Amino acid sequence: MNAPQPRESPASRRGEEAKEESVDTATAILASAAVLLREHTFDDISYRALADEVGISERTIYRQYPTRAHLLASLSNWIEQTCFPLPPFVTVSDFRAAVHERFRAFDASPAYAYVGARASAISPTLDTEPAYITRAIEAMLEVAAPTLNRRDRRRVAASLRYFSSAMFWARLRTGFDLDAGEICDAFDRAVDTVLAKLPDATWAQP
Repeated sequence: MNAPQPRESPASRRGEEAKEESVDTATAILASAAVLLREHTFDDISYRALADEVGISERTIYRQYPTRAHLLASLSNWIEQTCFPLPPFVTVSDFRAAVHERFRAFDASPAYAYVGARASAISPTLDTEPAYITRAIEAMLEVAAPTLNRRDRRRVAASLRYFSSAMFWARLRTGFDLDAGEICDAFDRAVDTVLAKLPDATWAQP
């Protein structure tokens, strides 16, 4: 005979349901904020308007995102993952092509891209650039420059991560009125400059 399976307690079940509801509510808030961004700036989106858009209380918004900095950082990450996922890359040329595609997507949806740029600039509460981008860049460098020491690999990865970011795109877009193609050219030059500083001995032999 099979041993009887332990029953899940009502308290445990309620806890799981509350957790799922919390995740769903948080996602609904971010998705609704993204909808509002089509017609308003982030600063113009009040918690009251956001609550009305989602169909929940303003207090629930505050429970999920106690400050606007929390909301900004979370919204930036959500937009990054849903609207601007960086295509996979292994080689440096793959990385360049992936970032070019990303910048063209920024140009197509600038309101969303500016949220990411602003979050990177002012939010101290969360990491607004997904960690997988840094890991992917470091993995690329491990293959391309296998003898590069860990400290320098992290330094180079941080530079390449910045040049592939919404902040870099936004600074060139707003400061110099460049389009995606021109920003891609600037990105390529920046990557060339960073990688040119690496000793020849660090590069993998073809």
